[in-house]
Amino acid sequence: MTSTPHGARARARIEITAAIKEEARRRLAEEGAAELSLRAVARTLGMASSAIYRYFPSRDDLLTALIIDAYDSLGETAEAALQGSVGAAPGERWAAVCEAIRGWALAHPHEYALIYGSPVPGYAAPASTVPAAARVAFALIDVVRDAHRAGELDVPALPGDLESEAARMAADFVPDLPPAVAPACVAVWAQLLGLIGFEVFGQFTRVVEERDAFFRHTVAGLARTVGLRPADAAS
Repeated sequence: MTSTPHGARARARIEITAAIKEEARRRLAEEGAAELSLRAVARTLGMASSAIYRYFPSRDDLLTALIIDAYDSLGETAEAALQGSVGAAPGERWAAVCEAIRGWALAHPHEYALIYGSPVPGYAAPASTVPAAARVAFALIDVVRDAHRAGELDVPALPGDLESEAARMAADFVPDLPPAVAPACVAVWAQLLGLIGFEVFGQFTRVVEERDAFFRHTVAGLARTVGLRPADAAS
């Protein structure tokens, strides 16, 4: 079948967009997000500076595209681990998803830094990044949700001064779970990201040597925090 001019242009745009993002990722690794420049990317690709603005009107638009790509890639990885662990015990599924998140972060440290590291000066992520950002969190929440439905969730205790906040959180993102589970989910999410971030950014150097075992042990503790029975409570 003969390609139409419109189809050829569409393919060319996809290819050029991919090339721009790939060069931008390379520059992120070498220089950091704060130094990302559309003009520098265009120069490396042999494009006129004015041409690149037809693909990304500003540096922030390019950053947003890279952030969404990173969140989606991580989300796909977490969701694949979730799907691949169907039928396993809740604690095992939790560990599988956490391990997948860690594995992605170690394989993509600069992209992890882009989405969970220091804020980029002068950049504020728009609402369009939220759906992609939520994917990985909801993969973990799905483990908790399935355990609750199966009667295998030990609902964590909740102090009285958090009751109204827990009810608000639950209504916002886990309305089908007991309110006490919501702040526990937020707490372990923050702790998991921090744990992985410490490893990715070298904070465990000369502190933690057996990192696989340490990660498994910590993830088991996080599972208990949300009310799951860990895959290996003795790990």
